[in-house]
Amino acid sequence: MNRFIHGMVRAVAETFDLAGPVLEIGSYQVAGQEDVSDLRPLFPGREYLGVDARPGPGVDLVADVENLPLADGSAGTVLALNTFEHVPRFWRGFEEIRRVLRPDGALLVSCPFYFHIHSYPSDYWRFTPEALKVLLADYPHKLVGWHGPTKRPANVWALAFREGRPAPTPEQLRRYRALMARHAREPLPWARRARYAVGRLLFGGGPFAPYLDCERWETECQPASTR
Repeated sequence: MNRFIHGMVRAVAETFDLAGPVLEIGSYQVAGQEDVSDLRPLFPGREYLGVDARPGPGVDLVADVENLPLADGSAGTVLALNTFEHVPRFWRGFEEIRRVLRPDGALLVSCPFYFHIHSYPSDYWRFTPEALKVLLADYPHKLVGWHGPTKRPANVWALAFREGRPAPTPEQLRRYRALMARHAREPLPWARRARYAVGRLLFGGGPFAPYLDCERWETECQPASTR
């Protein structure tokens, strides 16, 4: 979790009326990230259940996303932020989330792309924006986004709505983009930015673009709203 992804979640929560109960997959709050990893304040007044494969801060239920001990249609919103890279059989996790999600529910998922190999407990996968479109093909309406260079994004994300929920309206899309611009920020310290800028001048932009362009983002509505 980082400040950009936290800001993206805030933009989504302040734009769309996401129903409860809210189920967060991968809710363990890593030490030092508490200020960005605690998402509960973004969903006031909603029942909230944090699920992770290990006990600890932010975890209400220890469970495996590949086999959730929850009833069909029991969640109104599912969050899975920078989690699926750690799921060995990620396709089963996506199937389980769809099973427990209400027919009018929503899934918000993000995954790192250009990022070092990391544990918790291990790191298996990377997902492109096109991969999320394939994995979420059964959801009729979705927003797919990424930040950083188009060919080497730092993170990708998607907000997918099940068939019982109408497509986002043009007004909602305008608000979402405005709030993304306001909240989804992760500015580099000035000294690091200066070093990367010098490196770009000396060696070209490619190696430094994921850092210097980390606040550049794009989003697509699939399919495009016509209302």
